Amino acid sequence: MTTTLSFEKLFDMKFNYQYLKKELSQYFNLMSDKEEERTVIEQVKGSIVFRGTNLWILMFAILIASLGLNVNSTAVIIGAMLISPLMGPIIGMGLSVGISDLELLKQSLKNYGVATLISVVTATAYFLISPLSEAQSELLARTSPTLYDVLIAFFGGAAGVLALTTKSKGQVIPGVAIATALMPPLCTAGYGLATAQWAYFFGAFYLFFINTVFIATSTFLGVKLLRFHAVHDTGSDALRRGRRVVYSIVLLTMIPAAFLTVNIVKENVLENSKNHFVKAEIEQPGTQILSSQAQGDTLRVVAVGKEISEARIEEARSRLHFYGLEEMELMVIQAENAENLVMASSLSSAEQANAVLSNQVADLQRQLAAIAAYDTLSLNICNEAKPLFPDVHSIAVGKLGGVLTAVVTPQEGKRLEGESVKRLEEWLRIRTHEKRLDIVIRHRLENVEN
Repeated sequence: MTTTLSFEKLFDMKFNYQYLKKELSQYFNLMSDKEEERTVIEQVKGSIVFRGTNLWILMFAILIASLGLNVNSTAVIIGAMLISPLMGPIIGMGLSVGISDLELLKQSLKNYGVATLISVVTATAYFLISPLSEAQSELLARTSPTLYDVLIAFFGGAAGVLALTTKSKGQVIPGVAIATALMPPLCTAGYGLATAQWAYFFGAFYLFFINTVFIATSTFLGVKLLRFHAVHDTGSDALRRGRRVVYSIVLLTMIPAAFLTVNIVKENVLENSKNHFVKAEIEQPGTQILSSQAQGDTLRVVAVGKEISEARIEEARSRLHFYGLEEMELMVIQAENAENLVMASSLSSAEQANAVLSNQVADLQRQLAAIAAYDTLSLNICNEAKPLFPDVHSIAVGKLGGVLTAVVTPQEGKRLEGESVKRLEEWLRIRTHEKRLDIVIRHRLENVEN
């Protein structure tokens, strides 16, 4: 009985597996929507040629992208990527390797080289004559490629080849052009040439090369997945050598990006650990942390305001290992105010400027608050004094030389003297809760003449 039930369970499991597999295949099946191979190949061949209209569009797209980078406009850069025809030769390279078409590969490589050269020359010419020479954030973002750019190019290219080789294309190709961002790196390379900043040139060109290689790679894999027929015999020695070259290029392209990514991840982890440590172990009410920087094996924290006790600092040092900072030495620079802090010679100029600015802002805020408070006090006192002292026109109260001073202006044609001034002064001391108060009577000019 037990054996029979076991076979029944196995049968049910197998049946359910086959049913699930069938259902999933209906959702993920690409072959049912596959475009005619001849149509796809002809479309790719038409997009790889750069002469006439295509060449002018490429140049205009490069100029638009260069302007966007120059003025730091994301919208302009996106517009340039949408009209750029650079995707054609790159997809052509991946398709030609996938279908073993050596002639298409030669044409794609030739036109890719022409397009790249013209793009860099156009961007260089623009930045040579542009009056704006400062590198903006949009431009700097294209100078340090990482493994994430590899993944973006690969998945973007995969979406592009599926859209190209299937009937329901939708709006995928424009999205791929924006995501993979082929134009901005070439423009940044032109900026590097124009300003003789070779780090910018090589970093940006490497990013462009990453996009090229992995868009082509995903195109090659997509063609294989969709079972495109080979144009030539795939067993020939030339094609085998070609594939080995392609695989080598892919691997070599990834290595520098992977190295840069590891360094960036390490820096981010260190920065997060440092921020969590300072917030949890150093910060306290009444103390402002001006900066916290990891320099070599030293974590330097600059603080003003309420003094951080030596016991708290020592305790923080003992807890560095909980944040992965056990190899770092904690150094806390602090003072009661920013002016004293600036005297520390170890501070950088940026920290000094920040400290001075913080002190000035705090002083101005205190002064504005005091002025506002005395304005309100003067208005209230004046309204209260008029019924008691009909000869008073206005009273202004404020600090003068550290002493509270009341400037009293009599009504037109009236004078305040003797007993009247004494009574007013006594009332003002009671009203302002100040034992020491100076009173100044400001008679009008016509009163004096009378």
